[in-house]
Amino acid sequence: MAKNVSLSTLQKVSGHFKTVMEHRREVRRCCFACGLYYQGLTHDLSKYSVQEFSESVKYFQGWRSPYDAERELYGYAPGWLHHKGRNRHHWEYWYDMQKGAYRPIKMPYRYLVESCCDRIAASKVYLKEKYTPASPLEYFLSRPARNYMHPETAAGIEEILRDVAENGEEAAFARIREKLKKQPGHR
Repeated sequence: MAKNVSLSTLQKVSGHFKTVMEHRREVRRCCFACGLYYQGLTHDLSKYSVQEFSESVKYFQGWRSPYDAERELYGYAPGWLHHKGRNRHHWEYWYDMQKGAYRPIKMPYRYLVESCCDRIAASKVYLKEKYTPASPLEYFLSRPARNYMHPETAAGIEEILRDVAENGEEAAFARIREKLKKQPGHR
């Protein structure tokens, strides 16, 4: 989609809905390949809520997250605030008060894996034919967000995305399945 094209409301609704469906389908494929079936099925369901869907349609452009456009205009994105507070695969969810200050909490491995699946899917959806297996890692390394995550969370995400970049999804996801089997409470 061209960057400076004005879209009708119907185009924004259908475009955003299509983007969310495509993204969820790709996350589901990745999560299933890793053995995270429930998370694959329930990933990003909050995107269909009134709070998130209406904000995303309003700022839909087709080539990047609507939250980025909203953030540029207002300095924050209400839809994103709703989303990150309801989805454990976002590192921002894992912040809490500890010893008088807000600090990052180590993300449980299953959500860390879902986060990587989310990053892979988002890269594929937005980059389309420009996507390479290194794209999610390059994006991750180019953003300062990793400096605000729990150090073990940031290292775990980088490790998985590097594995995907260097060895491909099939090999990386096989290693994740084996590691998940060893996690407490994994079925």
